[in-house]
This record gives sequence, C-alpha cells and structure tokens, in this order.
Amino acid sequence: MHIILASASPRRRELLSQIGLEYEVAPSTVKEEMEGALPAEIVQGLAVQKAEDVFRKMKEAGAKDFLVIGADTVVSLEGAVMGKPADVEDACRMLDSLQGRTHQVYTGVALLGEKEGGAAFRRIFHEKTDVTMYPMTKEEIAAYVETKEPMDKAGAYGIQGRCAAHIEKIDGDYNNVVGLPAGRLYQELKKCGI
Repeated sequence: MHIILASASPRRRELLSQIGLEYEVAPSTVKEEMEGALPAEIVQGLAVQKAEDVFRKMKEAGAKDFLVIGADTVVSLEGAVMGKPADVEDACRMLDSLQGRTHQVYTGVALLGEKEGGAAFRRIFHEKTDVTMYPMTKEEIAAYVETKEPMDKAGAYGIQGRCAAHIEKIDGDYNNVVGLPAGRLYQELKKCGI
C-alpha cells in the first residue's frame, strides 16, 4: 500500500522512517481551523483536516490502494491549548508559563485510506503525554528562544533539541512529544491490515 504523510515535519518523517515505513511526503495546504473544546478533540480535528485534504487530492489524481497519515500536535496547560508561537514574545510567554510545571502534549492522528478494490477506511486517535519542566530563568528562556528552535513547535519547545536540558520528566510516549506516537501508529496500521 502506498503511504503518504500529509505533513512537512522533519520530526514526523524521522519517526516514520525509524519504524521502517516507506512513504512519500505530500503536505496538506488546507487552512487549519481549530474545532472542539478539548485538546484531544482539537488535535484529532486538525489531523483529519490535513488527511482529508491530501486524500481528496490523491483521489482526484486517480490514486488506488493508498493511505494518508495526518497528524497535529498541541501543548495544553490547565486546559489552555498552545500551538506554535506567533513570534519571539509569544515563545517567551509560552515557555515562562510552562517552566516549573507539568503540562500535556496531545498528538492527533488520522489514517484515511482506500484499499485495492475501492474499500475506504478511516481511523482517528490521539495520544497524551505529561511533561514536567524544571524551572527556567528569564535568561535561560531568552537564550533558548534566541536559538530559533522553538519557533515552529507547539508550546515553543522541542524535547528532542536543546530544551531537553529543561525537561524533568515525562509520563507517556516520548515520541508523542516529538510529534508522532510511532508505536501506537504502528499498532493502528496493523489493525487496518497494513
């Protein structure tokens, strides 16, 4: 089956390669709209939007026997959802609110596909991981933001990058915090017969 990742994220590509999947990248171009009140609903909705956009394009191109993987990640602190920072000030604000506390990272995944013979399938799920950060000084936050690493990441940090120095502990799937719950994804693909 032909697998398409509806994301340009290098981290998601690395995780798919790590679990041995062969795939191509076709990033979604849909304007994302947050729907739902809860973080799990929001990430699942965004993942579906991305997957549906690429699925439709594949169908229009006449593709057969394919699967589209859509994914989205947000950070939630006491129910307030954080996406990617808008600018440097926003990144500093996000990190300041997270430091010294436990927050949740949610990744929603949508699997939309069509098997040989035209049978369509759809699986949607999410994973949640608790992350506790050590306290950070204003200087540490500013120095980290200056690296530009936080600017394209939910919650303004990358656990796999320099922010690892400020992570006290995690409870749940580490890869989920990176941007894709690879183990759960693999299990869901098996349920789909892939």
